Amino acid sequence: MALKLACAFATSEHSPEHARIAEELGYERAWFYDSPALYPDVWVQLCRAADRTRRISLGTGVLVPHLRHPMVTAAAIATLVSAAGQDRVVVGIGSGFTARVSMGQRPLTWRFVSEYIVALRGLLRGEDVEWEGAITRMLQWEGYGARRPIEVPFVIAAGGPKGAATAKELGQGVFGVFEPLPGFDWSVVLLFGTVLEPGESPDSARAMAAAGHGGSVLLHYFLEHRMLDQIPGGEEWKKLYDAVPETRRHLAMHDGHLVGVNDRDRPYISGDLLARNHMSMSREAWRERMAALEEKGATEIAFQPAGPDIPRELEAFARMLNG
Repeated sequence: MALKLACAFATSEHSPEHARIAEELGYERAWFYDSPALYPDVWVQLCRAADRTRRISLGTGVLVPHLRHPMVTAAAIATLVSAAGQDRVVVGIGSGFTARVSMGQRPLTWRFVSEYIVALRGLLRGEDVEWEGAITRMLQWEGYGARRPIEVPFVIAAGGPKGAATAKELGQGVFGVFEPLPGFDWSVVLLFGTVLEPGESPDSARAMAAAGHGGSVLLHYFLEHRMLDQIPGGEEWKKLYDAVPETRRHLAMHDGHLVGVNDRDRPYISGDLLARNHMSMSREAWRERMAALEEKGATEIAFQPAGPDIPRELEAFARMLNG
């Protein structure tokens, strides 16, 4: 297979060390999530990962514009470039679905995201940029930030035609979940799950602990797209969240998001659900899935491990893809 092997981390205090392990296993890139309501600061952890690694590319998967002034993000990118080298840094950026919704907000408009990217890239080139009615420029002297111009690739997390158009205009690649976005030379696909041991059932305690977080994502996806009839007890599950006051419902729904399975979701996530949705599979089934994704236009797989033994998950997935 020609697919590039990457990993994605629900950023934790252990992610820098996991990036080091991923580098040893042959992963080419490590993406770190940017959701401050759920995880530690993404830039701090990326810089810690840079100190522990020598080769692996490091990136935000994905950056959320509303969280930081463009100058703050430009300074953070410059800091990571100083720590890792420009050739190892990539900036994933999007409209902030998880990071925004987990704080009770709607995703950003693609117009705002586009304006933010233009301003950010201008700052990194050392240009004067207008933002919020004022002219600003990176003023760091030598030794206080990476020398401009800073040229790093941007990968856009694009959902729908407006996001895809932004990626075509302003990005070098595109970042999707579950399936690739066609028409891009660099198309990253984020996947969740676990590679089963020979003879292991998707219902095993180990498999459920490693892949259950993906099941919670499925529940939320089916709710958003009005497809709960595809899940046994889906409407019953929805009522558990309907009982939470609307002003706090987003907090309940994101409890443990992409880390584990919370108490409301647990009864509705089964090994069968995970297997049917390509998350808990044998090595052979995973390889068939990879071939299908490559055929659809994927060029890079970003695998997000979870559970109590993330090194095992990283190793099993690397063996599957490269074996």
